Amino acid sequence: MDRQSDIEILDVTDTSTFGLLPPCVDPSFDHRSCDYWEDEVRGSKTARASWWQEGKPAPRPKPRPVSDNPFAPPPRDSDDFNPFVVASDDAAGDDAAGFNPFAPTPEVATTASGMGGPRKLRLLDRGHAVFGSYAKIALLRGEPACYAQFGPLSAYPRAQQVRELYPRLPQSPLPAVITCVATTDHARGLGLGRLLVEAIAHDLADRGFAAIEAYPDLTLDAAEASAASPAFWTACGFVEAAPDERFPVFRRELD
Repeated sequence: MDRQSDIEILDVTDTSTFGLLPPCVDPSFDHRSCDYWEDEVRGSKTARASWWQEGKPAPRPKPRPVSDNPFAPPPRDSDDFNPFVVASDDAAGDDAAGFNPFAPTPEVATTASGMGGPRKLRLLDRGHAVFGSYAKIALLRGEPACYAQFGPLSAYPRAQQVRELYPRLPQSPLPAVITCVATTDHARGLGLGRLLVEAIAHDLADRGFAAIEAYPDLTLDAAEASAASPAFWTACGFVEAAPDERFPVFRRELD
């Protein structure tokens, strides 16, 4: 295989590159709706179709009728008017059970750069203006074959939670982290994961980071684990900085 012509590495920064995220080996999971590392309490890797829908623009507020009393409430449309119930034309989706009328509506949120789009893309984009991209993909002969998610430790509360188990780890400067590396079935054994990690390492070094860490979960099956295996990280030049039978920490110093 001619790597120069067959492989292309892209940063995930917009809806076009987000649309190239490869599928997970286990179809019950999906990179496009995974917030496992971003939410340490309720985060999930489960495939959720609503997450890769385009975000809807915020609706314009309806004008209030002119009144002689500017402090008077708007007129009631019916006797059972409830000011705390938000009317909606949309059917309840897969997140309806957790609806909170006082919380921002997820569909109308925008990214840190002001860009709308799927919820996962907005998560990946939230620190782009300061940090840069949070994900890369590798294309093999034009087809999505490998995906990796990374960024500053502060962007991934679950990674922080794991790291806090090991106070002997260096506390300053804090490392960048790689939270997910996944290769499609047809592209396994070609070294694409290691190639993508190398691209991330060079990128993070250019951004001023002194080290990268990864947190493989040895309690999960290979298809369910997003942070690869100890053998993979060793092959990528990482060393086991905090040995553990369940949640070891692997670390690589950057030049």
